Amino acid sequence: MSESETGAATDAQLQHEAQQWLVRLTSGCATTSDAADFRHWCARSEAHAQAFTQARQLWQALGPAAQQLQHVRKPATSTCLHESGVVARRRFGRRAFLTGAVAASAAIVLLRPPLFSDITGLTADYHTSVGEQRSVILANDVLLELNTQTRINRQTADDGSQGIELLGGEIEVYTQVPFRIRAGSGWISSDSGRFVVRATGPEVLVTCVGGHLSLDHRGQSLRLASDQQLSYSEREHSPPRVVDTTVVTAWRQRLLIFDGETLAQVIDELNRYRSGMILLMNQDLGQRRVQARFRLDQLSDAAALIRDAYGAQVTELPGGVVLVS
Repeated sequence: MSESETGAATDAQLQHEAQQWLVRLTSGCATTSDAADFRHWCARSEAHAQAFTQARQLWQALGPAAQQLQHVRKPATSTCLHESGVVARRRFGRRAFLTGAVAASAAIVLLRPPLFSDITGLTADYHTSVGEQRSVILANDVLLELNTQTRINRQTADDGSQGIELLGGEIEVYTQVPFRIRAGSGWISSDSGRFVVRATGPEVLVTCVGGHLSLDHRGQSLRLASDQQLSYSEREHSPPRVVDTTVVTAWRQRLLIFDGETLAQVIDELNRYRSGMILLMNQDLGQRRVQARFRLDQLSDAAALIRDAYGAQVTELPGGVVLVS
């Protein structure tokens, strides 16, 4: 067999495995062990992720067919129970694949990062797991509050001053001495202040809650005063803007406050704190603007609240996965 033929066979096998996982997870008979095995399967390689990308494309192409299948009448009762069971499983398997492919393709994006962050967290000086918050006191009157899924390393400058590198996540800092944070392509410094730094995506978000701070980014120095915020990416930054810092720091009171964000953004944020995942299946629904408050100890009710408030359909799958459509 040639190299190209071998590659094609491998791709076909991954597609087959992906479809089998979809059928199993949406069968209603999956166990927590199945869910754990599925997570490990997803994390094995980029080729596995690509298999789900292709499954998603198939689902998008066959979306109308999936809707029609949902309205197909049940088959007549067979005198052979074994035969009727096989027919039912096959029919359900096809529906599961058509309606579940996009769920799993989204799940690969959402489920894999926690797996890798758990591993890399072990090499960080301080870290938190999903839903965990933690206080860290450094020398020289510096207090760090770590939010969920946060990883930091301590650093000491040449002049002996204390600092940290934010590898990922979100922290609130209280300092009364010179203190520096490296996050992405920028350095945040403050002699005395309270501020929040968040690095959960391609941009870093910096909010000055009290006092003042400065940002050194790509040869430019910017200054933030109380109630000001800016964001920066690898090469550019936004101008400072005034924000409501009570919303930014609500997680410190075990609250999440949303004021005008899209439902898609809300679900992304909720997923940072949940051991399972809420998967949004309806793009139009995801653009709805939301004003809401969630207590972190009541996030298990979040999907039901979304269902009641927006008339969404909610489907619960094993492993804490919830489909919202």
